[in-house]
This record gives sequence, structure tokens and C-alpha cells, in this order.
Amino acid sequence: MKPVSATTLLVLALALAPQAAPARPSEPHRIALLRALDKVTARVTTLEAPVDRPTRFGTLVVTPRACLVAPPIEPPERAAFLEIRDESPRGGDGLLFSGWMFASSPGLSALEHPIYDLWLLDCREPEAGAPAGPTSPSAKP
Repeated sequence: MKPVSATTLLVLALALAPQAAPARPSEPHRIALLRALDKVTARVTTLEAPVDRPTRFGTLVVTPRACLVAPPIEPPERAAFLEIRDESPRGGDGLLFSGWMFASSPGLSALEHPIYDLWLLDCREPEAGAPAGPTSPSAKP
């Protein structure tokens, strides 16, 4: 009998392994809740930024493009796709940040700016048609 290679065993194991259930899509929300810090004045502000609408903080203009919440059966996570521009007279109209921010890992993809810090706290107001969350089993229809 010829010995079976490790590669062959790995291929067989992957082929015979049960397939993982498809991940449930994240639930879209209408408002990104952000925490902003002005490092010069030490002013901390909580911003409610509606999706696809610009919100100002100092010289920054923050436009959330999406704000998603993981389904209840997944580990808790909030993520927002943000576009952040600096409209200061010296900085021009430059795009500072365009990408995903995660509430559970604010340092993972943070805004790097000499004057401001900005991070995601939460997503609020589920969009119409998105489930608002788990219902209580004792709730009556």
C-alpha cells in the first residue's frame, strides 16, 4: 500500500468537512455615533452623524457612508465606513481618511491628525426593513 501524503489528507479533510453556515449580513443603521477630541482645547464631543450627510467638527467634515451592526447571534460589533475631509484654510479640501472604523478596536483604523482624534462609538436607528433586534419570547402579537 502506497503512503498518503499530507497534502492529500488535507484536501480530503477539507472536502469532507461540513460547510460553515453562511454569515448573516450586518444590519444597516442610519446614524453613526462618533466621539471627537480636539487636542488643542481638550474638548470632547459626541457627534450624531447621519449616513450620507456631512457633519462638521472643527475643520473636519465627516460623512458616514455606512453604519453596520452585527446580528445578535454574532459577537457584538459596530462598523462604519467614513470619509473625513479637512477644510481648513491651510489644509485645503484634502481627504484625510476613507475607510472602515470599528467600535471594538478604535486603534485599528484611526484618524491620524495633529489636532483631532475621532472614533466610532455605536450605530443608531436601524433602517426600515432591518430587524430592530431579537424579540422577547414572552411578547404577545
